[in-house]
Amino acid sequence: MVQGPHPAPPRSATTAAASTRPSGEPTRLVPLDGVVEPVQVTGAQSIVRSLEEAGVEVVFGIPGGAILPTYDPLMDSTRLRHILVRHEQGGGHAASGYAHATGRVGVCMATSGPGATNLVTPLADANMDSIPMVAITGQVAASMIGTDAFQEADTLGITLPVTKHNYLVTNADDIPRVIAEAFHIAASGRPGPVLVDIAKSAMQATTTFSWPQVLDLPGYHPVTKPHAKQIREAARLLATARRPVLYVGGGIIRAGASAELRRLVDESGAPVVTTLMARGALPDSHPQHLGMPGMHGTVPAVAALQKADLIVALGARFDDRVTGKLSSFAPNATVVHADIDPAEIGKNRVVDVPIVGDLREVIADLLPELAREHAQHGKPDVEAWWRQINEWRETFPLGFDEPEDGHLAPQHVISRISELTGPEAIYVAGVGQHQMWASQFIQFERPNSWLNSGGLGTMGFSVPAAMGAKVGAPDRTVWSIDGDGCFQMTNQELATCAINDIPIKVAIINNSSLGMVRQWQTLFYESRYSHTDLNTGHGTVRIPDFVKMADAYGCVGLRCETKADVDATIKRALEIDDQPVVVDFTVSRDAMVWPMVAAGVSNDDIQYARGISPAWDREE
Repeated sequence: MVQGPHPAPPRSATTAAASTRPSGEPTRLVPLDGVVEPVQVTGAQSIVRSLEEAGVEVVFGIPGGAILPTYDPLMDSTRLRHILVRHEQGGGHAASGYAHATGRVGVCMATSGPGATNLVTPLADANMDSIPMVAITGQVAASMIGTDAFQEADTLGITLPVTKHNYLVTNADDIPRVIAEAFHIAASGRPGPVLVDIAKSAMQATTTFSWPQVLDLPGYHPVTKPHAKQIREAARLLATARRPVLYVGGGIIRAGASAELRRLVDESGAPVVTTLMARGALPDSHPQHLGMPGMHGTVPAVAALQKADLIVALGARFDDRVTGKLSSFAPNATVVHADIDPAEIGKNRVVDVPIVGDLREVIADLLPELAREHAQHGKPDVEAWWRQINEWRETFPLGFDEPEDGHLAPQHVISRISELTGPEAIYVAGVGQHQMWASQFIQFERPNSWLNSGGLGTMGFSVPAAMGAKVGAPDRTVWSIDGDGCFQMTNQELATCAINDIPIKVAIINNSSLGMVRQWQTLFYESRYSHTDLNTGHGTVRIPDFVKMADAYGCVGLRCETKADVDATIKRALEIDDQPVVVDFTVSRDAMVWPMVAAGVSNDDIQYARGISPAWDREE
């Protein structure tokens, strides 16, 4: 028996032709070894064979009673590398980091009950950020389901709201088909996580393994080809707007459309903003790039959106952290919204030109139409618009003040990590102030170089996600930019890194506080610091001492407390490539993230620094 709602999926290792098949036609799979002849196996062996046929190379997981039958044949697989994590949440975030860094489907595995429930956070995180992931969980025997058996949980019901799709498999014969469908759903259309919950009795049963040659998912046919009429209208608007802005979201990176975006940017002459999830989609060095919009975006990016007469949104969802008070967001802008997911279009902001499709195809179709418009009517006059934008750039650059307490400026630390490491590295942030500083002060020049938890805002994301990214991209330097609060949630995965030769580098931006919460307490709660002091970096007692902790985990631990030592410490970390490195940077707890738009207020009320609000002309 297979239970579960029929979904709306993402892009797969086994279904390269899926996005181009005619609507309604079943998807054809190409097995890795050609046609696989039916063979008698156990359900557990069928799971392992299915993962191999799906093209999986790495599984992050922890065994337990209900999934144990699968771990026995997993030991014999020559294709699958299993990495034993220290917590299921770490396994889920590692699968996410692997997927984000490689563009492939990440895979994690857990047992029933608490094993599966520990995956809820990484599944929800991947669902919010459109990360392709397949989670395999064990379930109690089919005859025991519903009896409150040992380590039983309704994994299907629990994960239904936080996955793109999920399955409960109680018949071993269904295993290959379900796993093939799971990978197709996770990777096609709008990517996302799919959970496959498999009863222990199905793993122990005898079945015939046969990898499906065709997938037929009635009702699931992601639209990839945009409507020509909508493309023509978008081109007309972009060719005639006087104050256009390209508002680029993470969908560009998920679609692998950065090269197409670059051509559109160059052809249109429009300024570009890239959201927190889209950093690196367009090089920061591109002259038309204004940086990140939103709550902690650059003033030019926020102002350009507010004053635009046309916004072309590409793979973005008009998130509240970008729009601020929605009713006052970009009040005079016509909106073109292109997205693979039709549910996102018009969800938050009224859209004038809706375009449903894969962004690579959308931009590929838009470029020749835009060229025709330019040939017929000439390029639009955006000179005055660029004069205004460049004035904002000159007046309100990103910057920071040196702390008065003698501790390090976190912005300086992060910018030096970026400058000394370079744009070919992968940077993985936790959540909080350090995440925002990293998004602002790291120079991003390519896609898939910036990983963070955007939609869910998951503290503890960084270390395991960096581990997964390093597994997927072993030749790249991978920095986990973490906070002392985030780090303590998942730092046990340093043991996984040390044992499995995964030499990530961790920069702890240690302000001895829950920094973003403390910033809000400073600004909105009269500096009443209720339960935000972590005692990790300031004063004579460090609980814990991160350098000693790193050493205990088999890593190299370093500490930096003075500006004069920052470069030397980073260079020392970069020289070590055979062990994980943890660097404890003691930074000022009074440093704040600026610019800032307070929650629920208009982007017009952005603060450039404390007590300083840009006074851009609000008259048309």
